[in-house]
Amino acid sequence: MTHYLYLVRHGEQQDAEHGLPDGPLSPRGQRQAALVADRLSGVPLTSVWHSPLQRAAQTAEVLAERLPAVDPKPSALLFDCVPTGITPDTPSAFEPFFGSISDEQIEAGHAQMADAVAEFLARKPGEMHDVLITHNFVIAWFVREVLQTPEWRWMTLNQANCGLTVLGQKPGRPWTLLTFNDMAHLPVELRTGLPESLPF
Repeated sequence: MTHYLYLVRHGEQQDAEHGLPDGPLSPRGQRQAALVADRLSGVPLTSVWHSPLQRAAQTAEVLAERLPAVDPKPSALLFDCVPTGITPDTPSAFEPFFGSISDEQIEAGHAQMADAVAEFLARKPGEMHDVLITHNFVIAWFVREVLQTPEWRWMTLNQANCGLTVLGQKPGRPWTLLTFNDMAHLPVELRTGLPESLPF
């Protein structure tokens, strides 16, 4: 029996380019959410959890509209956050990112992700199919945790809006990264949210 964790980044936020901390989905974000819902429609989902932020909550609402059997619930453990500060082995190229991040934000983010890992990567009995609708940094931290890479490596992992990352764990085995940032369900014009454009 395998425990599957489906990590979905929220759909594109309306006016995200204007630097707003949160907001509703854009029309393109609504389409992205509908398509990832269709992608998951054949999976016997056990639970759906989402960040309380509006863009993630609305993505979960679209899933619930298209998959009536699911009942999404908010979790503060899935809030957008910065999981770490500068570590001794963090490349200097990343240092400017932390200029506007306070020590308090970093401490809170690190504690949040420790609790999130303890909650969502805990082994559960039976076949489980859990969906987490959250944010880029949170997904990157889960992947970094499963791969057991240095803490700063979350900064090198990016997921598209409504891209799909899947983790799996069989009894007696460690968690495995099954797929990362799968965008097969998204046409090219809907592949948003990455730091730079891709050639496909």
